[in-house]
Amino acid sequence: MSRASITAVVPAAGVGKRMGSAVPKQYLNLAGKTVLEHTVERLLAHDAIERVVVAIGPEDQWFASLPLATDARVVRAEGGRERADSVLNALEFVTSDHVLVHDAARPCLARGDLDALLASAQQPQGAILACRVRDTMKRGDGQGAILESVSRDELWHALTPQCFATPSLRRALSDALAKGLAVTDEASAMELAGVHPLLVEGRADNIKITRPEDLALAGFFLQQLKENNE
Repeated sequence: MSRASITAVVPAAGVGKRMGSAVPKQYLNLAGKTVLEHTVERLLAHDAIERVVVAIGPEDQWFASLPLATDARVVRAEGGRERADSVLNALEFVTSDHVLVHDAARPCLARGDLDALLASAQQPQGAILACRVRDTMKRGDGQGAILESVSRDELWHALTPQCFATPSLRRALSDALAKGLAVTDEASAMELAGVHPLLVEGRADNIKITRPEDLALAGFFLQQLKENNE
């Protein structure tokens, strides 16, 4: 894979209901900028990424006012009803051989993790960043009680970015959506197509901002990345 021909896609059409805020979580203030700005800037800071396609919801009132909206390296695509729809729409603007998809609400991506992912994504099956499960896992019974304990051996938390050959991901997403199959991330679409992406162990501080308390934690992690020139 040529390190000079990578496009990043950032699906940013979600509303983040669990944050309980007046604006979608990707537009919340984090260390003087929106979460989305931090995320896109960390991607563009890597010399392998030529541009970023951001999938924005049709009712979005915030993106156009951001400085990155006028950055020539940032392209706006129309967001869809589900994440997979947004990513598929964004792929229409991708001409690079490989594409990297990253959550809008993960602003704490370390350069070292991105380097490792891009190196591994040269393999035909692609690759994702992931973290090993560290805690004891329990399966609930649907009634609020424990049904069983689940072995954490070879259990991983799927993170982003996730990187694949562009034609393969486009085909996998299109086929899954056409069949009405559940696609929770890009790797799940590839799995449904019979592909087994590689797991690249990443840092645990690459958190996804989901709840109010995550915002302060992300601010701390960003400061640590800055101090360590990550």
